[in-house]
Amino acid sequence: MHGTGKSAVSKRFVLGTARKLGELLRRDLRGLELVALMIDGVHFADHVVLTAIGIDREGAKHPLGLREGATENASACRALLSDLIERGLNPERAILVVLDGAKALHKAVREVFGERALIHRCHAHKKRNVLEALPQRLRGAVHTAMNQAYATRDAKRAQRLLTNLAHRLESAYPSAAASVREGLEETLTVMRLHLPKSLERVLSSTHLIENLFSRVREVARRVKRWQGGMMILRWTAAGVLEAERHLRKVAGFQSIPKLSAALRAHDAAINRRRGVDNRQQAA
Repeated sequence: MHGTGKSAVSKRFVLGTARKLGELLRRDLRGLELVALMIDGVHFADHVVLTAIGIDREGAKHPLGLREGATENASACRALLSDLIERGLNPERAILVVLDGAKALHKAVREVFGERALIHRCHAHKKRNVLEALPQRLRGAVHTAMNQAYATRDAKRAQRLLTNLAHRLESAYPSAAASVREGLEETLTVMRLHLPKSLERVLSSTHLIENLFSRVREVARRVKRWQGGMMILRWTAAGVLEAERHLRKVAGFQSIPKLSAALRAHDAAINRRRGVDNRQQAA
């Protein structure tokens, strides 16, 4: 009887996780009809993994792609989106895109999807950015004020409340006030769609991605030493594919037809406008 050496086990595991990574990154996306795309950069060990998850018309969640690099990294953002398009994601159909708010990621989405993308800024990231610009003693009150604004489910009222909050912070904490105002309208994109509360809550943040990574971290909890970004991507892919087997439909999925209708209306408005533009150019 001969035992199996640690190096042999390690090599087999490397090959196995490499296959998992390849499986995830080569998925054909042409058959997916997505209504929403969520993108966020998740800290994992000493790296950031840029992650994309799609939600289809039935409310099912689909891990779409991974890229090592932060959402502030313009080249990583463009590479991730370009890869999704190359594998079949249709950039000529309206889609709700939920982002963490990084300018590089926002720019990349606009470059790839143009006006077809309805961009929504994650509430959790926005609140975090504002609170980090404030002293500890004020964070609780400001956090409550922002929660109350987002809970109104009335975009005009929420914008008014957040604008007033920024005005109150302006004199003593101008950085926090600027953070409240920056991208304010895009934090209300989902609210303007007038979706039922349960679905609106799901689409207002990128929590789905963080929840997915809780399973990834569980799979990788015994790793003591990370040897670079490729190892992290391999383990991430293995964890994502393991978690995918247990993914449920998003809360409020019964109301997705209402989101689909809003996206079709957005497409129709763009097509009408482009038709007018084309006729004007021809004239």
